[in-house]
Amino acid sequence: MLTQIRPATPADFERIASLTKSPAELYLVYPSGQFPWDVAQLNALYTKRSDFTVAETDGQIAAFANLYQVKPGESAFIGNVIVDSAYRGLGIGRQLTQHMIRVCRDNYTAIPHLSVFGFNAPAMLMYAGLGFVPYAVEARQDLQGKPVALIHMHLRQDTQP
Repeated sequence: MLTQIRPATPADFERIASLTKSPAELYLVYPSGQFPWDVAQLNALYTKRSDFTVAETDGQIAAFANLYQVKPGESAFIGNVIVDSAYRGLGIGRQLTQHMIRVCRDNYTAIPHLSVFGFNAPAMLMYAGLGFVPYAVEARQDLQGKPVALIHMHLRQDTQP
């Protein structure tokens, strides 16, 4: 399965919005988003974040990510990482995250950071496997108002993308 990673455009927003299939899934990647995720929310996000990126497999958008809180020469957060449920387990999320690491380093000379909920074990394990390590924990509330942990991670300096 060939995966191509390319910049996302507003023409991709309808498909990107469809990557989340439930309120819980949207919460994992964009806690302040309202389900269903839609083009209007992505347009608003587009004005606040940078480097909107999609991974295409077999001509279909299979995954999405972007950057936020970019501080050139210091740090940049990889955000909104989502892989369509039909394409999970194929390494597409890993490829997209590796690409975003390179964008952080090459375009901004920034240390890549990201945040992931503690109950999202598949994502936490993937990020740890790529060389991310936790540095802080933030208390949040899930959709039912129960406490959850948002783990902030950064890439170890000695890690290659």
